[in-house]
Amino acid sequence: MTLQELYLILLVGGVVLLASIAAARAAHRLGLPSLLLFLGVGVLLGEDVFGLHFDNAALAQSLGTAALAVILVEGGLTTQWSDVRRLLLPAGVLATAGVTLSVLVTAAGAHWLLGMDWHLALLLGAIVSSTDAAAVFAVLRALPLPQKVTGLLEAESGFNDAPTIILVLVFSTAAADLPDPVHIAGNVLYQLVVGALLGLAIGRLGAAALRHIALPATGLYPLATVGFGIVAFAAGGAAGASGIIAAYLSALVLGNAKLPHRAATRSFAEGAGWLAQIGLFVMLGLLVTPNELPAAVLPAVVVGLVLLLAARPVSVLVCLLPFRLPWREQAFMSWAGLRGAVPIVLATFPIVAGVQDADRLLNIVFVLVVLFTLVQGPSLPAMARLLRLTRADALRDVQVETAPLDLLDADLLTLTVPDRSRLHGVAVFELRLPPPTVLTLILRDGTTLVPRPDSVLRAGDELLLITTPEVRDAAERRLRAVGRRGKLARWFGETGGPLPHRPPAE
Repeated sequence: MTLQELYLILLVGGVVLLASIAAARAAHRLGLPSLLLFLGVGVLLGEDVFGLHFDNAALAQSLGTAALAVILVEGGLTTQWSDVRRLLLPAGVLATAGVTLSVLVTAAGAHWLLGMDWHLALLLGAIVSSTDAAAVFAVLRALPLPQKVTGLLEAESGFNDAPTIILVLVFSTAAADLPDPVHIAGNVLYQLVVGALLGLAIGRLGAAALRHIALPATGLYPLATVGFGIVAFAAGGAAGASGIIAAYLSALVLGNAKLPHRAATRSFAEGAGWLAQIGLFVMLGLLVTPNELPAAVLPAVVVGLVLLLAARPVSVLVCLLPFRLPWREQAFMSWAGLRGAVPIVLATFPIVAGVQDADRLLNIVFVLVVLFTLVQGPSLPAMARLLRLTRADALRDVQVETAPLDLLDADLLTLTVPDRSRLHGVAVFELRLPPPTVLTLILRDGTTLVPRPDSVLRAGDELLLITTPEVRDAAERRLRAVGRRGKLARWFGETGGPLPHRPPAE
């Protein structure tokens, strides 16, 4: 590669990146999932429009898997353990038994309605049965839903990639005879267990290292944190286990370990996740041939309707029956089984394996993802309101960030008083923060104020507090408690802990 060629590649890459960012903003203003416009950028760059030729399915598979690892690391780092710890069992059931049921129902629909042979139908069912972590993280976190619903969907999307990848690999490499179900179950169990153990071990090791080793620059903490997640992914894959599970769980441990510079780490991880999503969707848009897509519309609609109206509801109903979730939550989870990059990446596996009609599967999956993302994504807020699942107090919670003051063995807490928060109108002395925590500075409308005990907080204020590691958690809980119930939070029994699940009103 010459220097001039490098400049050209960087120029094209930079323009594509900026165009994708502009597309993300346009998608947000239009209420559309950004992945659709990213895919559109890739299709426009392709050979049928601007003429950029890309048909390397093996490269797309490798880069796509690596991008999924980055996206899952970002998802784990930004997931609250308190939101998902009680949901691991139902999420695990959905990610295993639920995926199996979804594969079988979808395959039956493809076989009987489209005339596909069972081998190809099972392969298609496995490809489309995984909910997409990137789509779930991006869409659901913007909705004021009960934490149980959001946490369960996020945990499921983080876990169910591994079983579907295993099933797709098994069906792609199998001959005409279907593989032994006992062999498949053993393979899935090994990959999930070993991948989970590796992820937890590397996450704990990374948390211990970052907590006790002082790095010379703030920017190294986010790099090291994300680096541990990537190491877990690679270690899982090298051990023949699920690197996807390992990456997600290691990041979940690291993201909830109260590490230094949590805000910087979260921002870096979100940026890396966005970059991975943009690169992934643009590449997948390049991979398809637009003039072949019209023939895939009818089978994509049929398979998508079977998946949305039968396979997903059946898997949710059967798997969550022992956990007695309200029917409204089950209905929303059935509708919120978003598909995105994962099925399109998985559709490259049979192409690489040389499966007959694999290109047809890629086109069907691509059209299915586009059409049903257009239907499901924008409809989720209306569906949540229809099922009365929106949580009125979601906008009033306080998010507290931490940065270390190493020389003082103290922590600097920063927060912004949200609109409609009960912190508005509270005097500083009424906060009753645990000693030696002290509010040191208020930034209001661009002006710096040194607070007095009788200074009154307002919505939009940025607060800086100094505390010690021993009472930091108590200080955060007190701030959240006052933010939810006001200065008399203790009288109302509000402790500032995780919000309890509130069943919807009848």
